[in-house]
Amino acid sequence: MTIGQWLRSVLLVQVLIAVVLLVTDIEARWRFDRWFDQPGPTGPVSPGDQVRRYDPTRPRPQFTNPGNGPEINLPDDLPPRLEFTMQQDAELGALLMMNGAITGGDADRFEAYLADLEDMPDAVALNSPGGIVDEALAVGRLVREASLDTLILPGMACLSSCPYVLAAGVERRVSRTGAVGLHQHYYETPGYMPVFFAVEDIQRGQGETMGYLIEMGVDPGVMVHGLTTPPNDIYVLVESELLESRLATGMSD
Repeated sequence: MTIGQWLRSVLLVQVLIAVVLLVTDIEARWRFDRWFDQPGPTGPVSPGDQVRRYDPTRPRPQFTNPGNGPEINLPDDLPPRLEFTMQQDAELGALLMMNGAITGGDADRFEAYLADLEDMPDAVALNSPGGIVDEALAVGRLVREASLDTLILPGMACLSSCPYVLAAGVERRVSRTGAVGLHQHYYETPGYMPVFFAVEDIQRGQGETMGYLIEMGVDPGVMVHGLTTPPNDIYVLVESELLESRLATGMSD
C-alpha cells in the first residue's frame, strides 16, 4: 500500500467513525425526547414512589403540599437567578429568602449582599429549582462561613443543585410539606460530542461534590439517589432519607 492509499484509508476510517458517532448521538437524543414526552406520575410522593418530572419553571411543584406555614411572600414566577430578600416571621425570626435558579455569579452577589446587611439573619430559607452545581457549592460555603442555619418551609422546593446549599446550614430543618430532590448533574456538551468524552470531568465534578458533602457533615451516600435519576426527573427524598443522611438535622410541620 502506498502512502497515499494509506492516508486515504485513515481518512475514510475517520469519516466512518464521525458518521457513527453522529448517528449514535442523534439516536440517543431522539430516544431521550420521545421518552421525555411520556407522561410521568404526579401528586405527592411516598416511600418507594418518589420520582417525579422535573419542571424548573414551576414555583410550587405538584409534589409539595403548602400546609399551614408561615406567612412568607413568594414570587409568582421563579426568578432566572437567585434573589435575596429579608423577611420577618414571628416564630422563625429574620429570614433571608433565596428564590430562583442558581446561575453564574450568584455566589459573588450573595457575598456582597451579606456584606451589606447590618444584622445577620436567623436562617436562610431556600426556594430554588437548582442550577449550576459549582455555583451552588460556592453559595453553600458562604452560608457555612456565616454560620447560618438553612430551612425549607412549607410548600417550598429545593431541587437539583439546591440541596447542596441546604447542606451548608449549621442546622438544617425541612418542612414535611416542602420538598428536597436530587437528580443527575447536567453537563453541556457539543451536539457532535458523545458523552463519554466528558467522563473524566464528570467524575471529577462528582468527587468534588462528595467531598463538599463530607465537609458539611452530610453522608455523601445520599448522592446515590441523584446519580440514578435522569436529569429530566427528580427524586424527592422522604423524611427518613433526609434524616439518615443528615441532609436535614430536623423536620418541621
